[in-house]
Amino acid sequence: METESEPYVRLATLRQLHQVVADLNTARSLADTLQTVADGIVAGLNYELACVNLVRPDGDLVVAAFAGSPAAEALITGRVGSRESWERRLSMGVAWGDLRFIPHTEGWVLIEDDVPQWHTEGPAPRFEDEWHPHDRLYAPMYSPGVRSAHPGGPPGSGRELLGVISVDRPRNGRHPGPWGREALQMYASQSAIAISNARLRANMQRALVRLEREQQALRASEESFRQAFEYAPSGMAIAEMGGDQHGRLLRTNDALCRLLGRPASVMRRYSFADLVHPEDIGTLLRTSAEGGRAELRLGRRDGTYVWVSLRNSVVADTADGPRFLLTHVEDIEERKRHELQLAHRASHDALTGLPNSAELRSRLSARICERPLAARAGEAGDLDAGYDSPYGHEHGFGFDPAPGAATGGPYDHHVHAVAPAGGEVDDGTKGLAVLFCDLDGFKSINDRFGHHTGDAVLIEVARRLTTGVRDGDTVARLGGDEFVVLADGLGAADAADLAVRLRNAIIPPIRVDGRAVRVGASFGIGWAECGMTVEEVLNSADQRMYIEKRSRAKVHRRAG
Repeated sequence: METESEPYVRLATLRQLHQVVADLNTARSLADTLQTVADGIVAGLNYELACVNLVRPDGDLVVAAFAGSPAAEALITGRVGSRESWERRLSMGVAWGDLRFIPHTEGWVLIEDDVPQWHTEGPAPRFEDEWHPHDRLYAPMYSPGVRSAHPGGPPGSGRELLGVISVDRPRNGRHPGPWGREALQMYASQSAIAISNARLRANMQRALVRLEREQQALRASEESFRQAFEYAPSGMAIAEMGGDQHGRLLRTNDALCRLLGRPASVMRRYSFADLVHPEDIGTLLRTSAEGGRAELRLGRRDGTYVWVSLRNSVVADTADGPRFLLTHVEDIEERKRHELQLAHRASHDALTGLPNSAELRSRLSARICERPLAARAGEAGDLDAGYDSPYGHEHGFGFDPAPGAATGGPYDHHVHAVAPAGGEVDDGTKGLAVLFCDLDGFKSINDRFGHHTGDAVLIEVARRLTTGVRDGDTVARLGGDEFVVLADGLGAADAADLAVRLRNAIIPPIRVDGRAVRVGASFGIGWAECGMTVEEVLNSADQRMYIEKRSRAKVHRRAG
């Protein structure tokens, strides 16, 4: 059975989460955004039903969007639940971070309150974490960076509540585990940002409409725009379009200045092309002026970089006046940090912290090509072809590939991996050595002292292997008591010496809970060569390891 702990399941969940979060920013109106939030739960987070309850100006919550059941949608959409009843629900049950889970054993007390809800029927749970039809799971959405005027109360009451997402009927029929809970909580956080931004866009669009239609009220419209610009919770900037100063920042709001740690007077010396991370300049240039969006890093005054989302639109000063580039800059550092954490968990072993089997195969695959180079022709085009960049080349913000950079397929300028002749004879060839390590005597430690001691041994072996290799080499846990080391630039004698050093590093006693235990290690040395598959490389090293293990066992028997 697939579980949340399996790397490929985590990666699939991460991809789905990426997609539904990206969809949040494609909706234009608030109504579209709310429906996209509900649809994203069903499409990407593996629940069959989702309901978005939005806080109204009077404080009560209205069912604003529903997904998963047309019948339930027709039944409760537009109905209102009192703020008092909602606060009661959010203060009871089990706290999973900001999430609130109310099991069916407690849900009977909610039957008489006025919160709109649907009821499904089903059998009683057969096991502890099976989902019951009357279980309730809520994901509150809080306005980012805004504090409530009513301190105290349930967790989260220090922030302004925008709404609550209700979910029901997980497709796997079980309560979500830590991975699923974190995904739902992150999605609720991003949904709150999307709803706030939808409201901001609506306010700005109304201001722009007034600028176009109400020439008699031009000053009032300009003031409205200024208020929306200056007091927007996220960064805003206006830049020149055309002329010698194309791309130069003319005006930045306080939120953007705080984000980058630069005063407005200093910001006017720059364009975004001057502030962007060197690795993201291509992304910036590919972002169009009208409706363009990009995620990239901007430099702070202290030399660090922050991840932001840029969204562009073109604004005319008057009917026939100059045009300016209006850029909305949203801080997404927290989301990127979570994404990196999720990606790291999906690619690394939870016990030892080493790269896991999937990550090992990915790194090894990146070093060997498995198809003819001739197949690569015409796979990539010019970096800037077809893009109308508001940060144009003609004004000093252009970007050209570095001299000699690859412009063809993925194997242009590829350094082919080769192996020493015969794999063991040191003929001076330097290659990518693959050392397959299997621990000797580990099973007896598990059987005699238990898995706690066995886990401690694996952690210490991982540390000793990592300490014994060079920076840039890879030590991965393949599974169980099997490890693999990737070491580039070694000859046959170098690889043999490395195997001896690592074996000697593992042999000394390992102390666990005041007890000294020992394990040995058998190493097999394989070589990665272009033309081989990843599995062929690993199998070659694995077979050599077993040859060595059998050979050493025979020597020990003769010695005995």
